Amino acid sequence: MAETIIFDTDPGIDDAMALLLAHAHPAIHLKAITTVYGNGTIEDCTRNACYLNQKFGMGAEVVRGAAGPLRRPPNGPTVVVHGEHAMGDVVAPADTPIEIDERPAYQYLCDAVNAQPGEITLVAVGPLTNLALALQHDPSIADKVKQVVVMGGAFGTRGHHGNVAPFAEANIHDDPDAADQVFTARWSVTIVGLDATHEAFFSGAYLDALKADGGEAGDFIHAVSRYYLAFYSDKLGLDGCHVHDPSAVAYVIDPTLFTTRPGPVRVVCDGPAIGMTLQKADGKRYADDEFSDFRDQDVCINVDEARLLTLYRDAILSLA
Repeated sequence: MAETIIFDTDPGIDDAMALLLAHAHPAIHLKAITTVYGNGTIEDCTRNACYLNQKFGMGAEVVRGAAGPLRRPPNGPTVVVHGEHAMGDVVAPADTPIEIDERPAYQYLCDAVNAQPGEITLVAVGPLTNLALALQHDPSIADKVKQVVVMGGAFGTRGHHGNVAPFAEANIHDDPDAADQVFTARWSVTIVGLDATHEAFFSGAYLDALKADGGEAGDFIHAVSRYYLAFYSDKLGLDGCHVHDPSAVAYVIDPTLFTTRPGPVRVVCDGPAIGMTLQKADGKRYADDEFSDFRDQDVCINVDEARLLTLYRDAILSLA
């Protein structure tokens, strides 16, 4: 039976790649797309979500979410990575119909989860502000969500510490307060961070093959990735890109692709290490311990790259 997901996103180049996987794979029922600031402004991210939903006939409800973090000024769009309007050289037309649910995203999340208790998985691949606001609005949803899967964080395995700061990944760094609330809530969270996503790579040749064989979706993925790959080439010297947001969707489809480690997770919310994610995985209780009163969450620390790339390619080719 397909997993019903609400996809919380700031589209975003790799967000668009992930949305196409969620749309294409038979194991996923894409119920809704809730938008959040991050890779672009909330206006651009919402327009991009509407554009993708309409262009590919995804049939999801689109809901506008938070325009900024819970308590701090926004860091601003990541133009250097995702471009002026967040999808690189692909720009959603200014007259794209903005067909959205009238509720704010946090209200929509609460209403949807209460209407289908135990059935909805939240997949969040941007700042976690919408999820934190939903928890504040109705804490009981933590007992009704099936699971939460987050693309974010970095826990230091094999040297994967951060990508926008020495010890912080971008989504967590954008709203560390929200992330700490989400990770310490009663619900089950799986965190697919840089420890796993930096171990998988969409090479230039892989994306060229998707363009050749993948029809309209393959063409789009190739086009939207050009700006992204230019960043990876110029800044990192790589021909291709890491598999960030699609990995969160892939986890929902097939958790056996990933190696996970249990333990409570906290986020540094102030100071020079702001946005740093920390997991206490030793099972011990300490005299000074602000971890152990919170439930274990699962952190992905590795991935089967070959199987992940095959899963993604097969799903995109199925659309053709």
